[in-house]
Amino acid sequence: MPSRLNPYLSFRDNAREAMDFYQSVFGGELTRSTFGEFGVSQDPAEQDKIMHSQLIGSNGLVLMGADTPNSMDYTPGGSISVSLSGDSDADAELRGYWEGLADGATVIEPLTVAPWGDAFGMLTDRFGVTWMVNIAGATG
Repeated sequence: MPSRLNPYLSFRDNAREAMDFYQSVFGGELTRSTFGEFGVSQDPAEQDKIMHSQLIGSNGLVLMGADTPNSMDYTPGGSISVSLSGDSDADAELRGYWEGLADGATVIEPLTVAPWGDAFGMLTDRFGVTWMVNIAGATG
């Protein structure tokens, strides 16, 4: 298997809800395991929290996520952005992702033609994760 780089998002008590939302946007198969299933937390309040989840889209997109244990610091959205990009062949797919992610989001930059000629948009979704969408050579 070749090496892969996958976004892994951290949440505080709402990883299940967030990953269900991302599945509604991207489609694909979602798997998840709780802290209780693996006996990795002695805190009864953490037994149903998500220790690991993975969403695998039919198009190869992979997104992972988990709840941050109560004993660890948590900063919503962290200091990263997740970028989705493609050429005009992926225009409809990427615009569909944008529309899905925009539900309940704060739009930072609308998805419009940028000075470099691509369609570009940036938003922070309702879970505090910042997403960038870039469609190379697209119009409108």
